[in-house]
Amino acid sequence: MERMAQLELRKKLLDLLKEDEELRYAVAGLLGLEDLRASAKRLEDAVARLAEAQARAEEQLSGVESRLTRLEDAVAKLAEAQVRAEERLSAVESRLTRLEDTVARLAEAQVRAEERLTRLENTVARLAEAQARTEERVARLEDAVAKLVEGLNILRSEVGRLSEAVGFGLEDIARALLPGWLHKHLGVEVEDLRREFLLVGGEEVEVDLYGEGSLRGERVVVLGEVKSRIYDTDVERFYRRIYRPASEALAQKTVGVLFGYLIHPSAKKKAQDLGLYVVASYER
Repeated sequence: MERMAQLELRKKLLDLLKEDEELRYAVAGLLGLEDLRASAKRLEDAVARLAEAQARAEEQLSGVESRLTRLEDAVAKLAEAQVRAEERLSAVESRLTRLEDTVARLAEAQVRAEERLTRLENTVARLAEAQARTEERVARLEDAVAKLVEGLNILRSEVGRLSEAVGFGLEDIARALLPGWLHKHLGVEVEDLRREFLLVGGEEVEVDLYGEGSLRGERVVVLGEVKSRIYDTDVERFYRRIYRPASEALAQKTVGVLFGYLIHPSAKKKAQDLGLYVVASYER
């Protein structure tokens, strides 16, 4: 019913508007004012929404500015860190350059050391070869020395036999000549000189010439040694090994004589110093 009433009312209003021009204009004015009011309302709502959006935008912008400030601070810190990093990188590059130079020098030194080691190895190899050659030469020399020693031993034996032959021959001459020389030069009377073995200090000592005689009525013993060539060392040896210990053991006056083919001047002086006599085979 209400719906039908509304429809009836609208129909009547439309008929009035069609019939009454002034009413139509008046209604149109009212409708325009309402539109203006609606538009103003919408505008106010839009401005309010814009204000709210602006507020939100300002809040967001404030947040963005804050974030931008923090970002700027972070960028500044990053820039400072970058500067420090570049400085450290520059220092590292300098150290790396020095290290590279050091490594290069070490490499050069290593090359030189290897070259020296190679030269040393070559030298050692040459020394080893020389040592081998030396050992071969030493071996040959040892063989030659062994043969020489063998020859010397043979020669020594032959010379020994010859010396014994000469010595015994010289002893025979001494036995024949010395008694006359002793009598003529020292006044010693001795008839016989012979090879004798004496016990001196518990040891047996061989004497080339031994004879018992007298000097102006006093008993005397003659001790002599025979050598083909007599030097001062021979005189010293005879005195130390035979004459002095035998004289002490015999406990009587002794006369020491060395007889030989050749008497060196040093032997004469040494004999004089020790109280001995040296006689050459040609002396009478």
